[in-house]
Amino acid sequence: MWGLVLIYLPIIIIGSLFGWLTELLLVSFFIHIVWHYYYLNKLNNWLWNSKSTVLPDGKSDWEHAFVGIHNMQQRHRKRRNNLASVISRFREGSEALPDAVVVFHKSGEIIWCNRLAQFQLGFKWPMDCGDNITNLIRNPLFSEHLKSSDYDQPLDLTSPINADKVLEFRVMPYAKHQRILIVRDVTTYRQLDEQRRQFVANVSHELRTPLTVLQGYIEILGMQSDPDSRQGKAINVLDQQTTRMCSLVEQLMTLSKIEGAASIDLTEKVNVPALLTQMENEAQALGKKKALQITFSIEEKLLLLGDEMQLRSAMANLVYNAVNYTPQGGSIKVIWRSCSTGAYFCVMDNGDGIAPEHILHLTERFYRVDGSRSRDTGGSGLGLSIVKHTLNHYDSELNIESNLGEGSQFSFIIPSSYLL
Repeated sequence: MWGLVLIYLPIIIIGSLFGWLTELLLVSFFIHIVWHYYYLNKLNNWLWNSKSTVLPDGKSDWEHAFVGIHNMQQRHRKRRNNLASVISRFREGSEALPDAVVVFHKSGEIIWCNRLAQFQLGFKWPMDCGDNITNLIRNPLFSEHLKSSDYDQPLDLTSPINADKVLEFRVMPYAKHQRILIVRDVTTYRQLDEQRRQFVANVSHELRTPLTVLQGYIEILGMQSDPDSRQGKAINVLDQQTTRMCSLVEQLMTLSKIEGAASIDLTEKVNVPALLTQMENEAQALGKKKALQITFSIEEKLLLLGDEMQLRSAMANLVYNAVNYTPQGGSIKVIWRSCSTGAYFCVMDNGDGIAPEHILHLTERFYRVDGSRSRDTGGSGLGLSIVKHTLNHYDSELNIESNLGEGSQFSFIIPSSYLL
């Protein structure tokens, strides 16, 4: 404003004195506009045509405008360089990963992928940039996995470019409205796992026959010897250990069958109340020596669809574990009833309980809280592992609650979709 006053005040005074006010104002306006247009044109050439970083000459407010724009450019250039450095480090780190990495929009358009994704998934970069990821990974299971938005569990699929390879797909939310896909080649791990299962199943099957023969001869020797003699006591120990070995082999074979089953037959009806009634009779007989108080609460019409062998193994392991590990004069309660989300099964006892540090490991193979105590009761450490793998087929999991000196509670819920 002061600049305008200093420019136009003398012109107004002179024009008023000599009577040329209108003419002088028009000439002044014209010169002023040309002067501004000159610097505007200089600014335009500097921004769009010139690649020079040197400030153009300017007068008055134009000098301040040039300096302000120049400072803004410097800040933006610095931010751009920092962003480029971050992107470069991200890409270098992604290239160093042993897994394929793909970044894509929530709607599916591919933003970026590393070199390993080109080898494992057959992507072509940068030609595939912007293509929908489901057009390149043509698998209905993968498409459903993306639509579900439930990415807690990875997805194992056959490689889209090599049918002999198995890839693990893991999707995670990334930035705003973006997803990151990490793909790992798990062919070797799956083959080793399958070989381990086959080995356990084959060895268990091969051990079954010689153990049966041993049991027969041990039984004959036991009938021919005095139980109180040294020979009789040795034969008794042999019989106990052979029985324990047979039980271990049976459990290994059961676990191998359950692990090897891809899914369960939902056309088979399982009469769970009848199974539990049979288990109740067996549990009463086993617990009679320890004077255990065993109570079964069974909903008679609650039936399931599924595999009877698997359900029998899971429930029997929980019931017989309670019988074996509950001390003299203890009590056990077994519940089978319907609930709001499905069918509820629970085994409660008032035994010694389990320390908190052991609970997370109880379903691991051959894990035993007290090894000597488990050997005395015939435990192998496979029972709860069988329960865990069985429940995986029923979209359920084992819930364990226990306190030292207060007993334990093992329970699970079979979803309503499996009810008859």
